[in-house]
Amino acid sequence: MRQPVLAAVLVLACAFSPLTAPLAARHPAHARAPAPTHAKVGYTRPAERVLIQTRTASGGEGWSMLRGWHETGHEGAAPYEAWYDPLRYGMRVETREAAGKRAHGYNGQGDWQILPDGTTLADDDPAGVAATRTEAFFAAAGYFHRARFDARGELLGARSDHGRSFDVVLVKPWGGNARDLWFDRRTHLLARMIDRSGRQPVTWQFSDYRKVGPVMVAFQITLDRGEGPVLRRRDAVVFAPSDRGLFSLPRTVDAAQTPRP
Repeated sequence: MRQPVLAAVLVLACAFSPLTAPLAARHPAHARAPAPTHAKVGYTRPAERVLIQTRTASGGEGWSMLRGWHETGHEGAAPYEAWYDPLRYGMRVETREAAGKRAHGYNGQGDWQILPDGTTLADDDPAGVAATRTEAFFAAAGYFHRARFDARGELLGARSDHGRSFDVVLVKPWGGNARDLWFDRRTHLLARMIDRSGRQPVTWQFSDYRKVGPVMVAFQITLDRGEGPVLRRRDAVVFAPSDRGLFSLPRTVDAAQTPRP
């Protein structure tokens, strides 16, 4: 990614960044996009308290220094490369599959893919766009940037699991889907994230936190979409602004894009 400002071998500027799944798998047919309403924006005071604790524990004002981030890694055996924008919605994920490279992007409005055979898809389904917007929000740790990303959040309460205690905060970005964020009450770091918007919950487990630049990063994520756990390993991360053009379809293929049926 063009001229890195901060680089670190082994991964994401925040363990809080889920890689997107293929479009069909991420958008169950029955899912409905939430009816966006600015009336439900804002965090309750108990939720704010927990988020302030975890922000402090994972980098504090270091999060405000980030102007972009680029990461590489592997999900299972498949290598991937991803770019996220912590200033405003922007996401691009490239995955190396057996058939070739798949690219998926979002610029805050357009949700698109370029398949390994070169076919382009523009997803204008409200549920699909909501799912992609959700990915972009949590990948950029949007809940740490409340002045940049509209969302609502509330504290669901304390939970215990396998001898550990957690504060659970539900966060829903405007125009996206809600996720439960489980913060370890001892370390105040994100340990688990659950998305219940599809047919069955999707769960992320975060571990192996290390310091990358000014913030703490989870180098290992166990992702379970209901078909068994898949290990995501992050190999490198660079914090630097991205060219916003990365998040839109290249002009050479834009005119030939195929709307998703």
